Amino acid sequence: MEESWVNSAERIGADLHLELSGPGGRRAALIRALRDAVRGGRLAPGTRLPPYRSLAADLGVARNTVADAYAELVAEGWLTARQGSGTRVADRMEPLRHAVHRPAEAPPRARGTRHDLRQGTPAASSFPRTAWLASYRRALQQAPSEVFGPGDPAGRRELREALTEYLARARGVRTEPDRIVICSGFAHALRLLFGQGGGGVLRGPLAVEAYGLGFHRELLAAAGVRTVPLPLDEDGARVDLLGRERGVLLTPAHQFPTGGPLHASRRSAVIDWARARDTVVLEDDYDGEFRYDRRPVGALQGLDPERVIHLGSVSKSLSPALRLGWMVLPQRYVGDVLAAKGDREAWASVPDQLGLADFIVSGGYDRHVRRMRQRYRARRDRLVAALAEHAPHVAVTGSGALTGVAVAGVSVTGVSVTGVSVTGVAAGLHAVLRLPPGTERATVEAAVRQGIALDGLAGFRHPETDMEAPDGLVVGYATPPEHAYGAALDALCGVLP
Repeated sequence: MEESWVNSAERIGADLHLELSGPGGRRAALIRALRDAVRGGRLAPGTRLPPYRSLAADLGVARNTVADAYAELVAEGWLTARQGSGTRVADRMEPLRHAVHRPAEAPPRARGTRHDLRQGTPAASSFPRTAWLASYRRALQQAPSEVFGPGDPAGRRELREALTEYLARARGVRTEPDRIVICSGFAHALRLLFGQGGGGVLRGPLAVEAYGLGFHRELLAAAGVRTVPLPLDEDGARVDLLGRERGVLLTPAHQFPTGGPLHASRRSAVIDWARARDTVVLEDDYDGEFRYDRRPVGALQGLDPERVIHLGSVSKSLSPALRLGWMVLPQRYVGDVLAAKGDREAWASVPDQLGLADFIVSGGYDRHVRRMRQRYRARRDRLVAALAEHAPHVAVTGSGALTGVAVAGVSVTGVSVTGVSVTGVAAGLHAVLRLPPGTERATVEAAVRQGIALDGLAGFRHPETDMEAPDGLVVGYATPPEHAYGAALDALCGVLP
C-alpha cells in the first residue's frame, strides 16, 4: 500500500490524504481514491482539486497519470473542468453516508420537526454578521500581543469595563470592572458558584421559583444543592414564604416561563430577607433587554449590590453559540469565584471577549438589541393576531403580562375566559398559552404529530411544589425563519383545543 499526504492548502484549502492501493496500477488506484474521497464527503461539492503537476509531485506519479484520472472522473460526472476554473468536484455530487450498510427493509424515518416553536433561542438568521465581523476585526487589530497568552481568570478588562457602563445604563446595575467575572453562560456561572459535586462558593438549600428550567434544577442537584420551590402568583414569586434557605434564585425582570415582573414590594422584601439572613439573591436576567408594552424593569441588583449576584449572557440577545456571560458579584465573593474558576480551560474565548467589548462600545450591541426588540414585538403581535383570527375563543389576559393595551388590534383588559388565554407577552421571546383543564398532554401530542416542536407548561414545574398546575403551552416565537413563521402559526392554531 502506498499513501501520501497532499500538502495543498494553498490550492484546495486543506490537506488531502489519499491511499493508492489495489489492482490496476497507479491510474486506477488514484481514480478509486478520488471517488472514495467524494463519496465520503472529504471532497465536498465545488472543491477545487490540485493542478496535475502539483498532485503528481505529491503522490510521486507521472503527470499524465493524474491527467488521465481527472479526465476519466470528468467523463463519469464526478468532476467538472472549466478553463480558468480548474478541476472541481461536481456540484451535484453528495456523499452517500452509510448507504451501503442500511438494510433494505429499514422503516421510513419519522416525520421531523417542521415548525420549531420551542422557547429559549433567538433568531439565528438575525445574528449581526457584518457588524460583529467589523468589531471582531477591529478588536484583533488593536489587541496587544499579550492577549494571546495566559490571561486574567476574571476575563478581559476591556469587556468588564464595557459591561460596567452598559449594565449601568441599560439595566440599572451598580458595579465596577473588578466585581465582574466573565463566564461561558448562566449554567457555567451556577457551576462556579455551587461547584460540581459540592464544595462551591455558595451552599444550599436554595429557594427557586416553582416554575423554571429543569436543566438548572438538575445542575444544582448534581452539585448537592437542595432546591425549595416558591409558589407564583400575578405578582411573581411568593418571597414572603422564604424561610431559612441560604439563598434564592429569581427571574425578577420576566419570570420564566410564566411571564411578568416581580412586584416592586416583593423586590424590596427579598432584599430585606437577604439582609436579615445575611445571605444572597441570585438574579437571572436572561432576557432583560426585550420588553414591549411596559416600562423597563431595572435589575434587582441595583437595590443592593452586596446582596445580589446579577447573572447575564448574550445567549438571548446575540447567540448561545458565542458562550459569553457574566457574573456581577458582591465584593466578598469575587476572590472565591476566581479561585473556583481556576483552570484556564474553563475560560471564555479571549478574542470573543474583545469582539463583544468593541461591539458594545461602538454602539453595535445597542443597535442590534433595538432592531431585535422591534422584530420580536412584531412576531409577538402576529402570534396574538393569528390566535384571535383562527381561534376566536382565545383571550389575551393581563395576568403577568398586559393590562389595558392592545396587541395587534386585540384589546387587552385582563379578561378571563374558559378557553385558551395568552399570558406573559409583555416581554421576552415566548408566550404562555393557558389551556382548558386536562388538555395539555393531548395538545402537545397533537403538535408532535403535526411536526411542531414546543413545550408543555408542566415540563417546567418543580416536582416538589404544591402549587396548582394549570395546563398550558410555552410557545417561543423567535426561532422560525421569517418565510416559515406564518405556516408555523397556522399549524399551532390547528392543534389547539
